[in-house]
Amino acid sequence: QVQLVESGGGLVQAGGFLRVSCAASGFTFSAYTMGWFRQAPGKEREFVGAISRSGESTYFAASVKGRFTVSRDNTKNTVYLQMNSLKLEDTAVYYCAAGVGWAVISNPQVYSYWGQGTQVTVST
Repeated sequence: QVQLVESGGGLVQAGGFLRVSCAASGFTFSAYTMGWFRQAPGKEREFVGAISRSGESTYFAASVKGRFTVSRDNTKNTVYLQMNSLKLEDTAVYYCAAGVGWAVISNPQVYSYWGQGTQVTVST
C-alpha cells in the first residue's frame, strides 16, 4: 500500500526556518520524482519544488527560489523540504507527491501519489 506521510510542520515566526519531511512506502521511491506543493486557504494548490530521482536536479517555483531547498535520501525513502526566510505568504498546507518524469514537474497531474499534508503557519 502506497503511503506518503509528511511531518515537521508547525508554527514559525516570519524570517524563521522549518524543515518538513515526507516518508514514503509501498513503491520504489528511487524511481520517482518527488515534488512539494502547497495550498493556502481559498487558493488553488500550487507547485513549490521538486527533486529528480537521483537527487541531482531540483526545480523551484519563483516564489520560493533561493529560500527553499529540496533533498532526498533514497536509503531512507524520505524527501525533505527546507524552508528558510519564511514569509507570511508561505502559510499553507504542504503536500509531498511522487511522479514520473521531469519535463512538466510543476503540473500536479503528473504525480501519482500524494500525502495528506502538513500545516505550516508563519506568524508575525
